[in-house]
Amino acid sequence: MAEVTYKNKKVVILGGGPNRIGQGIEFDYCCCHAAYALKEEGIDSIMINCNPETVSTDYDTSDRLYFEPLTLEDILNVIELEKPMGVIVQFGGQTPLNLAVPLRNAGINLLGTSAENIDIAEDRKRFKQMLERLGLMQPENGTAFTFEKAKQVAKKIGYPVLVRPSYVLGGRAMEIVYDEENLERFIKKAAEVSGEHPVLIDKFLEDAIEVDVDMIGDGSTFVIGGIMEHIEEAGIHSGDSAMALPAFSLSEKILNEIRQATYKMARELNVVGLMNVQYAVKEDKVYVLEVNPRASRTIPFVSKAIGVPLAKLATKVMLGKKLKDLGFTQEVIPKYTAVKESVFPFNRFPGVDMILGPEMKSTGEVMGIDGDFSRAYIKAQLAAGQHLPKKGNVFISVRDKDKRAIIFLAKKLKDLGFNLYATSGTASVLKKNNIPVKVLPKIAEGRPNVLDLMKDGKIHLVINTPSGRIPRQDEVKIRSQVILYNIPYTTTISGAQATVNGIEVMLKKDLGVKPLQNYHQQIKKV
Repeated sequence: MAEVTYKNKKVVILGGGPNRIGQGIEFDYCCCHAAYALKEEGIDSIMINCNPETVSTDYDTSDRLYFEPLTLEDILNVIELEKPMGVIVQFGGQTPLNLAVPLRNAGINLLGTSAENIDIAEDRKRFKQMLERLGLMQPENGTAFTFEKAKQVAKKIGYPVLVRPSYVLGGRAMEIVYDEENLERFIKKAAEVSGEHPVLIDKFLEDAIEVDVDMIGDGSTFVIGGIMEHIEEAGIHSGDSAMALPAFSLSEKILNEIRQATYKMARELNVVGLMNVQYAVKEDKVYVLEVNPRASRTIPFVSKAIGVPLAKLATKVMLGKKLKDLGFTQEVIPKYTAVKESVFPFNRFPGVDMILGPEMKSTGEVMGIDGDFSRAYIKAQLAAGQHLPKKGNVFISVRDKDKRAIIFLAKKLKDLGFNLYATSGTASVLKKNNIPVKVLPKIAEGRPNVLDLMKDGKIHLVINTPSGRIPRQDEVKIRSQVILYNIPYTTTISGAQATVNGIEVMLKKDLGVKPLQNYHQQIKKV
């Protein structure tokens, strides 16, 4: 095969492959920005991607497109033909990142963070050693290939544990396990997905606040793009969580600890390009959950929130430019709030339970932006298709653990003029606290029950937290009907708090609209 000749230098960009849960359009955004950045630098971009539904495979995005599968063999064939100066693996998500070490072993020049340092972040044992060296904490953890070994690890670190396969997309086959009986079932499932890699077992930090950090580095200067606080508590996949930038409840002390830990790891891994870190904060302690030395699915959100094209800058950094020359040397902390909310496909799958967990289910995301957190949250809900009511009836049914927290929210809803309905357990707690509530029979016990009221259009908001990992049949029926009749709902207490606060703010003043550019101008003035 004759070599393709160009007058310019060439760089290969590896795309994300087919869109599926856990790997979506966010990575395509990064690949497109990489192609645009290469064009600006006078370098020809060669895109390898096999998804016709993306912008990266449009005829005018890159200089040359290879519509090929993202396998080592196919990529090496293209490289042999094109003879590029280097390959970018950071922008297509986990699929190209998994090819970093095999490509390096084949003698290919990877642009950006080295394959060796990518492997430190991806390999559980090497990652643990790095954190110990840096004096950073992570939840207790271990690895196993068999149920017997998993049992020993779980016993040592204590239940609940998070069981997950290595090197997978979107938390596939990831589960929170509370006892030995379920451990056996989930280990089997995770081992099938993990293949020759071990299954990872981590101590699950209940009721922790999860935090995502995106940062960019040029090998010597490291700048945080954004620190995002998850609205749902830990245990829900970061791709499914709503999150806010800047953080809305964390203290400056904790945020500075997170910044320092991020810089330490970026220096240690000698990051050239992008890096994403996930943290959990519990009882004022900061734990490192994982580090991804690549673009994360929050890069488009952060870039739009702060008005800085991070993927574009990262591409230029990989070509040898310095952040100082590109004019980005300081973290941007906006005076307004941007909220990212996930969009779910539940209305396409009648009968599927919509409870969120560590395995990703969302198929898209939206952004709400405002000077105030509650209003930004409401805008994000509207964009995601949740039309929150200003009056009407609210159905509440929460697990025992959430009953204390629901009292304050129920009282606020009552004060805002809503009528409350609940099942007997939740209703008795509300009545003890002098909150008027109408008790509904359980579904099998009589009528009219909550399903009848939903059918008649008499329920306008549902707050329902799951009673356990294996949900009760009543709960599943309620949540399925919520989707069927397009009723706004929330399945976490933290989500319910944000929703009720948002409704309160909305009742005081209607939402306003302002172009994104106006928000970005506020940053420039600062």
